[in-house]
Amino acid sequence: MNSSIIDPVQLLAEMEPRLTPDVFVFVHALPGQVPDLALLDPLGSFREAEGLTLILLLEKARALGLARGTPLRQITLDVHSSLEAVGLTAAVSAELARNGIAANVVAAYYHDHIFVPAADAERALRLLRVLSAGSRHNEARMFS
Repeated sequence: MNSSIIDPVQLLAEMEPRLTPDVFVFVHALPGQVPDLALLDPLGSFREAEGLTLILLLEKARALGLARGTPLRQITLDVHSSLEAVGLTAAVSAELARNGIAANVVAAYYHDHIFVPAADAERALRLLRVLSAGSRHNEARMFS
């Protein structure tokens, strides 16, 4: 049974943005210089032509001398979004962009995860909660 949601209005209305406590950094490894992934224990990875991008805990990256980027916090959108859904990431990214907050979106099987600069994390969380509440209000008006 697939309980993932496709409708963008429902996704926005039901998303519950949750800020995780950890701080992360995106790290780049050149082709042929891929580090021992078991040692790094990345939250995520993506292979590009230019090399491997890893999402690491900031503490781990610092301990290994790999922390060169902006410290990021992860906001998980607690709604089971379908991989075929259209509009959720666009709406979330647009809201953060309107407020000058960079957003690095990672879509996983069940949830979307937004990585924002650590300094902007609490404000980003508030903005996404307001976005969701506004969508719930609009959805309620549509059916009343």
